[in-house]
Amino acid sequence: MVEGKIFSLAEDNAWIDKCTMSGKLFNDIIVFSLAPNTRISPETYFQEKIWLVLKGEASAGVRNKEIKIRTGELFIVEKDAPVSIETNTGAVYLEMEMKEEYRMNDILKAGEVFALKDLLPVQPGKIVNMDLVSDEAMHMALMSFDAGTGLSEHAAPAQAVVFALEGEAVITYEGVAHTIKAGENFVFAKNGKHAVEAKTPFKMALLLIK
Repeated sequence: MVEGKIFSLAEDNAWIDKCTMSGKLFNDIIVFSLAPNTRISPETYFQEKIWLVLKGEASAGVRNKEIKIRTGELFIVEKDAPVSIETNTGAVYLEMEMKEEYRMNDILKAGEVFALKDLLPVQPGKIVNMDLVSDEAMHMALMSFDAGTGLSEHAAPAQAVVFALEGEAVITYEGVAHTIKAGENFVFAKNGKHAVEAKTPFKMALLLIK
């Protein structure tokens, strides 16, 4: 990842044919790449985890159920329940482990799938924010912007990753403008000066790494 440039986490972590692959992104955040027709066998976790699919489609196997997770969808992995993941088409996803003490929006439920862009609306002339989950190491939130709205220049309190979910916006970072569209990513350094202006109705997820 390069700070201050538009990029794609999914493309930067393309799968290798017939293989599964993983690599650390930050702290306890891992990127997994699963080639078509591969799987990771059941594992039991002692803390809840978040899986966020960046590309493709996968199935989580838990409690004798197969749960589909598609691009832009988030799945809360239960603790103390064996869970597997497999894909026919190939998939790239983030895995975020929750610390012992964490806060999660009660809209999220373990064992369920959520399309991030559908969790909050676009309001005419407004910016809408929804906190999803946070612990001592990270904070994840959603934001929606009506066309023409935006955030004036400010500094990020921590390193941050933007996940564009819907629409188009311009991120101005350290004085340079970058157009970002659904499916693309952007990284801010801690204390990096930036502003956001929505060109169309725009939704994004923001992951702060404390």
